[in-house]
Amino acid sequence: MFRNMIRKTCVQQFGHTVVGETDSGVQAVELILKLKPDAVILDLSLSDMDGLNVADRAFAALPQVRIIVLSAHCDDYTLFRVEKSGVQGFVDKNSSPVEVLRDALVAIAAGRTYFSPAFQAAKLARRNDPRSFIKVLTEWERAILSLIGQGLSDEEIGVRLNLSPRTVQTHRSHLLQKLNLKGTPKLIAFAIEHGFTQVQSKSGSTPAYS
Repeated sequence: MFRNMIRKTCVQQFGHTVVGETDSGVQAVELILKLKPDAVILDLSLSDMDGLNVADRAFAALPQVRIIVLSAHCDDYTLFRVEKSGVQGFVDKNSSPVEVLRDALVAIAAGRTYFSPAFQAAKLARRNDPRSFIKVLTEWERAILSLIGQGLSDEEIGVRLNLSPRTVQTHRSHLLQKLNLKGTPKLIAFAIEHGFTQVQSKSGSTPAYS
């Protein structure tokens, strides 16, 4: 329903042509590569793939495509990943997304970028915080924290990331120390609160963001 509203708004109010739409990440990549649109409005919460993986694949094949991320997730880690992804815009679903989307589309059409006030505030706070996860956690620790937040055991995480359970256990201990947390339940709560569980890690994959 929300996608239908966005499509109608883009066509009827903004005067754009919508060449394709889908709720599937796999199909989104296929459509982008086939249709070569000028711009993509990309939700991060897709049925089968993390939205930023779609962006990665789109940029790899079509570096010129411009992508606006549209999401209700404004937690620290999600916005950090958006910042690192190379997309040209971020629109917060929680604050008049249709009105803001017009400004974002105008900005990227003119070769500029558009990132919402919530995004800018989170970015500034993260960079000013000496205890921010980007300053205290390694890339591997972030990936492991994501999987811990999803409730996986050391053995299951090891299978996902091609690590031994003992290595995962060591990373888990380091995470508790660095984040000043006591026990796995609080580590899981931290991962959920800060958006680490939004990342869909695949078997054998390595961390994608530094």
